[in-house]
Amino acid sequence: MSVEFAKLHGAGNDYIAIDGRGIDRDWGALSKEMSLLAFGVGSDGIVLVQDSEVAQIRMRVYNPDGSEAEMSGNGIRLFAKFVIDRKIALPGDDGLTVETGGGVRTVWPTMEGDKMIAAKVAMGEPTFVPAEIPVDTAQTGDLDVIKKYPIQAGDRELLVTCLAVGNPHAVVVMEESVEDFPLVEVGPHVESHKLFPNRINFEIVNVINRSKIRARIFERGAGETMSSGTGSTASASAARAHGLVDDVVDVVVDGGVLRISWDETGEAFLEGPAVEVFTGVWPD
Repeated sequence: MSVEFAKLHGAGNDYIAIDGRGIDRDWGALSKEMSLLAFGVGSDGIVLVQDSEVAQIRMRVYNPDGSEAEMSGNGIRLFAKFVIDRKIALPGDDGLTVETGGGVRTVWPTMEGDKMIAAKVAMGEPTFVPAEIPVDTAQTGDLDVIKKYPIQAGDRELLVTCLAVGNPHAVVVMEESVEDFPLVEVGPHVESHKLFPNRINFEIVNVINRSKIRARIFERGAGETMSSGTGSTASASAARAHGLVDDVVDVVVDGGVLRISWDETGEAFLEGPAVEVFTGVWPD
């Protein structure tokens, strides 16, 4: 059975969107095939539309290695554009509610005519509680939070700050230029470190000033990506937890700039673009 799809990107983080309602197939295997650059469409994974009983619509996210992710901040913006532009689900006065593996999230679209061009996403309140990330607390002991915790990654010792924003992250705020850091070589060591039972996303960060940071991102199951919504949220949240930034932060990533902010309750919000590149049909 052939599959219709759309290719979209948000600040260079690209996903294939598919309306999977009523279709039963191995979506992880399809993500592996379609995500390949030379032999497939090329992407950072699939965002899949399904019906929801707890929100207006449900999003599932599959990585290029076929594994399923809990949440994607860029992915949910692209997902929202896909469903709104095609009128699969439309936002109300309070936005579009989306069920994800990391909980129900709200998306507020920016429209140009009848097309969505950008969005703000409620990312939830970041948690630094080790068991909620998760981190193997048998190794860390009775630490309430994992901040600047030393781990060995290949031939490097890194001071990681761990948190979850619907999915798990380890962030290193460093003095060394992130441009010179060997992320592709070190990233797999962090992603699969024994401290992280479900593997982890890895970000390296330079603080430019109190309203801007530079981040590079190594996504679990995908490798280095040009941007990541949850990765940018985690990067800014880690810098904020260390008192290095204020409550509105622009995150400069390889694919552009994403804005992270927090409200008085501690919930984080992500703002960024959503662009449809092309549509197609994947043959079976």
